[in-house]
Amino acid sequence: MRKNGSRPINELTAPEILAVLRRIETRGRLDTCHRTKWRIGQVIRYAVATGRALRDPTGDLRGALSSPKTVSRSAITTPRRFGELLLAIDEYRGQGSTWAALRLAPLVFVRPGELRAAEWEEFTPEGENPEWRIAAERMKMKEEHIVPLSRQAVGILRELQTFTGRGTFLFPSLRTSQRPISDNTLNAALRRLGFSKDEMTTHGFRATASTLLNESGVAPDLIELQLAHAERNKVRAAYNRAQRLAERRPMMQRWADYLVRLKEGAVSEWVRAHPATVAPVGSNRSSRGGDETAEAFGVEGRLGDLTSTQALT
Repeated sequence: MRKNGSRPINELTAPEILAVLRRIETRGRLDTCHRTKWRIGQVIRYAVATGRALRDPTGDLRGALSSPKTVSRSAITTPRRFGELLLAIDEYRGQGSTWAALRLAPLVFVRPGELRAAEWEEFTPEGENPEWRIAAERMKMKEEHIVPLSRQAVGILRELQTFTGRGTFLFPSLRTSQRPISDNTLNAALRRLGFSKDEMTTHGFRATASTLLNESGVAPDLIELQLAHAERNKVRAAYNRAQRLAERRPMMQRWADYLVRLKEGAVSEWVRAHPATVAPVGSNRSSRGGDETAEAFGVEGRLGDLTSTQALT
């Protein structure tokens, strides 16, 4: 706003601000345009609060600017196909830390950036309530996020700690241990496994968990809280953070157990389709954690199994 830079802030009008924003909008930079509008409004609102202006005219621009296009992040939301993905991940033959990240992603369903930059100091895998505490500055909503860890997740961490536990990051880059794996590493691994960008993305693990958990009858508030989505009601948000962790822990364990059943169902389907062939490698791997056996869970992967206790309703 160079041409308006010398004018008193209380004289700025909505049409003048819109003219500036239009120049950004016409270049196709819609996200930048809306962020700029927000910043201008923030400055003017401070001026109002300190007696330098009477009102914020950016509020008059509601609906005047084109909205940014929502990016659709592909995700598998059918149990059978997701079981096939889990089996394929078990058979991944790339970098070890990438394999570990792919295995952990569906168990914790955090945002990709939060996963790939995970640091060992954030984890407490010991004790009765193992958890992962992600610092507020690493979260999109700028609030600390707690991820209860299932037995399966703890098992993966123990395996990984042997290889990367002496460093900062769980999933260090191949080039340097001072940086985590890149944004594209996990998506590229999914492509190598045969899942196109139109079928599955790393961010899609969140949509998968949300869809299948909601379809199973799990309380929506628990799901949204575990996804670290924004809670508009601040009083309700404080209550959720303080009171609902005890409900989220069994939810996360049952979700992990359910994923085991989905994968074992995919193994059974593969064996039936290839009766004279050796079973896929993933069928011999343990992803369960603890002392439970495969026989204790079955292979059908029924969604109803997720809500067999009152803690999840």
